[in-house]
Amino acid sequence: MRTVKATAAAVTAALAAGAASVAVGRFAGDAALKAPPGRPLPTEPRLTVHGTAAGRVALTRDPAALRPGRYGLAGDGSHAVVGPVLPAAEHTADTVVRRLERVTHGTLEPGDRAWLTPNLHIGNPGTALGLDHADVAVPGELGALPAWFVPGNRDTWVIAVHGLGATRELTMNVMAFLHRHHFPVLALAYRGDLGAPRPPDGLNHLGETEWRDLDAAIHHAVRSGARRVVLHGWSTGATMALRAAARSELRDRVSGLVLDSPVLHWETTLRALAAARRTPGVLLPLAVRAAQGRLGGSSADTARVGGLHIPTLVVHGPDDRVAPWQLSRRLADSRPDLVALHTVRDAPHGAMWNADPDGYEEALRRFLTPLM
Repeated sequence: MRTVKATAAAVTAALAAGAASVAVGRFAGDAALKAPPGRPLPTEPRLTVHGTAAGRVALTRDPAALRPGRYGLAGDGSHAVVGPVLPAAEHTADTVVRRLERVTHGTLEPGDRAWLTPNLHIGNPGTALGLDHADVAVPGELGALPAWFVPGNRDTWVIAVHGLGATRELTMNVMAFLHRHHFPVLALAYRGDLGAPRPPDGLNHLGETEWRDLDAAIHHAVRSGARRVVLHGWSTGATMALRAAARSELRDRVSGLVLDSPVLHWETTLRALAAARRTPGVLLPLAVRAAQGRLGGSSADTARVGGLHIPTLVVHGPDDRVAPWQLSRRLADSRPDLVALHTVRDAPHGAMWNADPDGYEEALRRFLTPLM
């Protein structure tokens, strides 16, 4: 009798532990799929502001604080723009001094916690860049999608769409460049973004359903006079671009793709996000499986599913901890006739322009010139 009771207790405990593991796995998976736009990805460290002076700010010494390039520095209620590390400044064992270009709003005080973000600009193309623009509503399957339209005199439009951890403000990083080259630009907010419809299940589907909002933007552009469109996507926005180029009824109007830090295998990205949230390693497969059930999709390679058939520029780097650069390199190697890979080092996910603005824009210029 004791053996039977002990066995029953052990089975009950095992079932309870299994149920708890599944619940924790589902929680971890959902946490990765509910990342709000504009908040830092879990891979990004919070840095402490140690002090400011004219044109400089001292931050916690961390590999993130040593990155080259220009970034937004966002805190709770504040936003600033920081430039490169100042080699001539007095650094300590605990701090890194970067150029402080401007404080966009709020204040930076010693002790404040902040993070580096690819979003260099806040506001809209008028307030941030001085560009004439119109606020438009793109009809989507879930409702109206807010978008900025910056006019240009070409009949090839660029439709720009952000990805994980960002908002459509990210698209302003390249908007001035595109405007100088006379491209009309449509910068889209999609389901889950501020002012856009909420997804029915409240989850980010990593591009698997969001691509239909980009498809709606293609239809809007064509109705508004675009003869061709180039889709420029960051992160899961790049996933959306690949999906739309393969599945849209107007895919023959898509003449090129620009993929920045593309999420080409969502299972790998989901695992990275869950791990960054300190999900125990033994639960990572459960988190991925739970998320896969919520997404209703497969873990197939997005580029392979997309059946790539148009000129594509991939801008990516080996320091991306969210979307592996090796997959981008494999894509470029498999289709050298269509895909050009511009590699940017020392850049986190979605921040290839930030780490090397000049190199990024030159690669973009070379790619877009034949498509003008």
